[in-house]
Amino acid sequence: MALAFDHAGDGAPRPISSEVVIRMDGVQKWYDSFQVLKNINLEVHKGERIVICGPSGSGKSTLIRCINQLEKHQQGTITVNGITLDSHHRHLDQVRREVGMVFQQFNLFPHLTVLQNCMLAPMKVRGTSKAEAEAIAMKYLERVRIPDQAHKHPGQLSGGQQQRVAIARSLCMNPKVMLFDEPTSALDPEMVKEVLDTMIGLAEDGMTMLCVTHEMGFAKSVADRVIFMDRGEIVEEASPAEFFTNPKSERTRNFLGQILSH
Repeated sequence: MALAFDHAGDGAPRPISSEVVIRMDGVQKWYDSFQVLKNINLEVHKGERIVICGPSGSGKSTLIRCINQLEKHQQGTITVNGITLDSHHRHLDQVRREVGMVFQQFNLFPHLTVLQNCMLAPMKVRGTSKAEAEAIAMKYLERVRIPDQAHKHPGQLSGGQQQRVAIARSLCMNPKVMLFDEPTSALDPEMVKEVLDTMIGLAEDGMTMLCVTHEMGFAKSVADRVIFMDRGEIVEEASPAEFFTNPKSERTRNFLGQILSH
């Protein structure tokens, strides 16, 4: 497989596969008369780590939610792992099995234990046996460093721990791609680091990741590419080094000026 070379935030070259796992061509979306996505064109390569940033209401979350069709696009095409998303639910189920998603709110089932939350999807969706699902769940709870919380209920955990459970739950489906929609924005500041550390570990394992976040330190250290969105458009995309030191668009410069001054 051919390899292209990109640079992670530390400036070190990192091999990027030429294999495209997500392609968005001319994607457009409206809410009634308001156009929230305008002609989005994007390719994501296997193992690539992309951070999407921009002001509130710029279409960032809608973009990644369209990838697994939590939001339906009206024009253009979206292809994930070679499957074009269309009106056939069979295709949608195939894509959702391969794409994990972690939300701003943890969306854990409060009446189930941490372990049961993680076992549920492999058993229901993949038909995994209970014993195997439990082994998989414990593997990923260890991966996010909270195996000791397995038999507690979500309400007994801190916000950072709950978000790490949400990450483990997604990993239990062995996804090819992980989508993160502002995964730290609902957390207290002291809990943000533990979730970002977990995500950095996933990145180091080679997971393909798209992350909507305002954590610019994470973007600098982990991303291969930073995408800036505003008013439903991709305004600029570049390596972190280029994005933070030499932004081309005035809109990007204004955004960075505001967010980096806090």
